[in-house]
Amino acid sequence: MLILHPNFMEMKQKELKAALFDLDGVVFDTEPQYTIFWGSVCRQYHPEHPGLEQEIKGSTLTQIYERWFSGSLEAAREDVTRRLNDYEQQMHYDFLDGFEQLIRDLHNHGVKTAVVTSSNMPKMESVYRYQPAFKSLFDAILTSEDFERSKPDPDCYLKAAERLGVKKDECIVFEDSFNGLRSGRAAGMKVVGLATTNSAESISGLSDIQIDNYIGTNYETLSELIS
Repeated sequence: MLILHPNFMEMKQKELKAALFDLDGVVFDTEPQYTIFWGSVCRQYHPEHPGLEQEIKGSTLTQIYERWFSGSLEAAREDVTRRLNDYEQQMHYDFLDGFEQLIRDLHNHGVKTAVVTSSNMPKMESVYRYQPAFKSLFDAILTSEDFERSKPDPDCYLKAAERLGVKKDECIVFEDSFNGLRSGRAAGMKVVGLATTNSAESISGLSDIQIDNYIGTNYETLSELIS
C-alpha cells in the first residue's frame, strides 16, 4: 500500500506558472531615452543637483514630484507632465534582445505572462501605437491605474498574481530598478534583475539572477530558478 508523506503536496516541485514583467528597461530598451528627458528637466529645475536624472531612475512620477517638485516647485509639475506626455508619444519602444523569443517559449510551455508597470494609460496608448501586437503578447497588462500603492510596495505584483489566478511562489518577476526589485522581493516571488538601468553588481542583492538581456534565457532556465 502506498503511504504518502503528510507534507507530500508541499514536497512536490514548484512549477513556473507566471512571468511578470516591468516595462521600461525590462520589456523595452527605453531607459537611455528617459535619461535624456529627465536630464533636461533636472538641469532646468535642479541645477544645484548634477546627475539627479540618475538618482530618480525607477521612481514613479508621483514619487519624483513628492520628492523634487514640492513647495515652490509644485507649480512646475504641470509643465513637466505636459513635456513628458509629449515626449513619450515620440519615443521608440523597441524590445530588449531576446524578449519576443522568451515570450513565445513561455507561452509554448503554458506559462502566463503579464506587464506590471507604473506607467499610466496615456503612456500605454503610445506603446500600443508603436507596437500594434503588444497586447497579444500578454495575458494581462496592469498599469498605475490598477494599484493603490506604488513600488517598492508589493501590491502591484500580488494583484498581478491574483489576476492570473496563480500563487506568488509560482511567479517570477523581471525588474531593473531598485524599487521594482524590492517590490518583487516583498511579494515573495523569485526575481530576475535586468542590468539595463543599474549594474549587475548593484542589483545582485535584490535579485536571484542578473541578466543583460534575454538571449539565452528560456523556460528551462527559469524553471530551475523557481523549483
